[in-house]
Amino acid sequence: MLPRLQAPHRATCHCGAVELAVTLGAEGFASARRCDCSFCRRRGAIAVSAPLDGVRIVKGEDNLTLYTFNTGTAQHYFCKTCGIYTHHRRRSNPNEYGVNVACLDGVNPRDLGPVDWTDGVNHPSDRV
Repeated sequence: MLPRLQAPHRATCHCGAVELAVTLGAEGFASARRCDCSFCRRRGAIAVSAPLDGVRIVKGEDNLTLYTFNTGTAQHYFCKTCGIYTHHRRRSNPNEYGVNVACLDGVNPRDLGPVDWTDGVNHPSDRV
């Protein structure tokens, strides 16, 4: 069972160089998902949704690096020092961020139980 966390939630990379203040969207932890696109299945993280104004960089903005590919819509952010994925701007909904659950203080991803997978291989944006 997940703890009840006060919003905003504190999220950090492994080395602590990057810290975020995260206010999840209305679905909270129920928005948890994994994606099977070529990038996400290699990354392996569980993400939860937050509106764009729900993620604030508290420290380490200069220590974040950005990775994009294909359409460039999804923007994946990582700590330059420890390499941890902290968050990304979602391709399926560019008005939201996906936040790495494992970066949220006080949250163990195992406590989420089974997490649904989204079909990133057959992404709706790729269909004509």
